[in-house]
Amino acid sequence: MILAFILIAGTLAAGAAVLVVLPLLRRRQDARPAAAVTAVVWLLVMLLGGAGLYAAFSNYTWTDNTRVADTPAAMTARLASRLARETGSVDEWLQLGRSYVVLGQYPLALRAFQRADRMANGTNAEAIMSTAEVLVQQDVEELRGRAGRMFERALEVDPGSRKAKFYSAFAALGRDEPALARQRFDEMLADERDPDVRGLLEKGRDSARQQEARLAGGDAPAAAPNSAGARIAVHVTLAPDLAAKVPAGAALFVAARDPQAPGPPFAVKRLAAQFPVDVELTAADAMMPSRRIAAGQQLDVVARVALGGTPTASSGDPFGQVSYHVGRDGRLNIVIDRLAP
Repeated sequence: MILAFILIAGTLAAGAAVLVVLPLLRRRQDARPAAAVTAVVWLLVMLLGGAGLYAAFSNYTWTDNTRVADTPAAMTARLASRLARETGSVDEWLQLGRSYVVLGQYPLALRAFQRADRMANGTNAEAIMSTAEVLVQQDVEELRGRAGRMFERALEVDPGSRKAKFYSAFAALGRDEPALARQRFDEMLADERDPDVRGLLEKGRDSARQQEARLAGGDAPAAAPNSAGARIAVHVTLAPDLAAKVPAGAALFVAARDPQAPGPPFAVKRLAAQFPVDVELTAADAMMPSRRIAAGQQLDVVARVALGGTPTASSGDPFGQVSYHVGRDGRLNIVIDRLAP
């Protein structure tokens, strides 16, 4: 494009120069010599002056602006296009999977991580754990099943992986294997210095001890007697100004969490995002036996439309929230009227 402009502009400038300079070079009828010097001067004035005026008054940048912007989506698309044509390496497929996770495209991320796992013949711990993490992001119940087994496999491949040990400890709680869970929490606590992480690990270890006592027929945790019959009842509606943001077939997650006790929710349900809807959460909706709703708890109940279909919140997900006192409050209203940041 730039070359074409230069050729056209040069041709026009040459044509104008010929029209002006040629008469000055012709022999004059009065026998006086041709004005060659004047012709050369005018030629230089026209060519150099024209170029100078264009440079002074034009806003043309002389750079190629047609290159596609290097946005995360564009770079991910280019990498995916190349890997569709070429075999690629394990690291490249892992990079593609991580990029899809950043973009919130979990099904595509899952396929990329699974491809990396196959290429590595099941010997790459990162590929195994990344696959399991995406499964959990799409459905937290996977931690009890397929994802939990994958974290166990990742720990076999890399016994020193703290991430694999962390996830597999909670997976063991979900499978009612508290001794294994407690052992792993103790191992991580032995050299953990971060106070926030230590607090989470200690809560996990306490849950494992409570589960051991319950399975052994000993004293159950204090909240357990109150868990029978404990329930959370909410009436969920959608604000009219957000109705256009909820596509047909979207999923609705209603979860009860303790803001003072990080970890899996005490109860969670997945439903079709159709409003209004009445939802009840009970101990049967717990993710882990050691984390059940019980009378006396003060929990945050969040109703969220999962635009990406995953149980973890994504930016732009419509949601509503209410504080609920288990055993005291009746049916409370939750209005989905906000968007996740």
